Amino acid sequence: MRKKSRWLRVAIAAAVMSSMMVLAACGETGGESQAGEGKLKITTTTGMIADAAREVGGEHVEVTGLMGPGVDPHLYKASQGDIKKLEQADLILYNGLHLEGKMSDILINIGKSKPVAQVTKDIPESELLMVPYGDSQEADPHVWFDVAKWIRVTDTIRNTLIEADPDHTEDYNQQADAYITELEALHEEVSKSIASIPEASRVLVTAHDAFGYFGQAYNIEVLGLQGISTSAEYGANDVSELRDFLVDNKIKAVFVESSISPKAMEAIVAGAEEKGHAVSIGGQLYSDAMGQEGTEEGTYIGMVKHNTKTIVEALK
Repeated sequence: MRKKSRWLRVAIAAAVMSSMMVLAACGETGGESQAGEGKLKITTTTGMIADAAREVGGEHVEVTGLMGPGVDPHLYKASQGDIKKLEQADLILYNGLHLEGKMSDILINIGKSKPVAQVTKDIPESELLMVPYGDSQEADPHVWFDVAKWIRVTDTIRNTLIEADPDHTEDYNQQADAYITELEALHEEVSKSIASIPEASRVLVTAHDAFGYFGQAYNIEVLGLQGISTSAEYGANDVSELRDFLVDNKIKAVFVESSISPKAMEAIVAGAEEKGHAVSIGGQLYSDAMGQEGTEEGTYIGMVKHNTKTIVEALK
């Protein structure tokens, strides 16, 4: 009997210890969940906005970007998974100016029940480029190619985060100020680099007209095969006109974009060669989407530096 009693006590002790370990593990998991719940959940449309939100928000935010590398926002259609991410967010940030054309109705509807902020809203209308779009004119949405305008967007994101989460106002201000200091240095760097290209060669030819703000800010002529939206069709006349421009102006390089098929630009290069003028593909630029996460081009600053270096090396 004593032997059985001793084994019984051992079994009970083991069971109690096991239960305590399970409870401890549950407590740790619950702690992690509570820590995650304490963060402001932000869903953004483009990667550029997601990157800025992370820089300003730091450890107080959990950011999900819907549109990853190589994704064209002009043609993007939200999946059921995307809609779920939007619904679960505390705050939604989007570019506006018709960039997310096919998502506009979804954003408007969700905006009836939670904060949805257009990050370009504080850029004065007088500073927006108006370009032909169909039978009318629309504001060019590609404001991130002027770093000075992206600084204004960063300020808007700062103010939006403070409004949504006032308890961390001091941190948001400090982090936004530090990021803006980096952006100011980037703006100067891009200006000096583009100015190093001989003026006669300072022509940027791309697949679609996404670089208008870049051209205006850094004094380089910009031409695109398509308009500001890749949803606009281009025809044989557009291809032949751009080809002839390359030949007549002795342009030596054109550029493809990470979010657009290179076939059209390759056809233009071949057409110029048939007319006796050699044109090269100067490299791939990131226009409507950034690079892969974890790479330099996967951040806004890294993307701008990559584009600038690629343009200068091809045209200088």
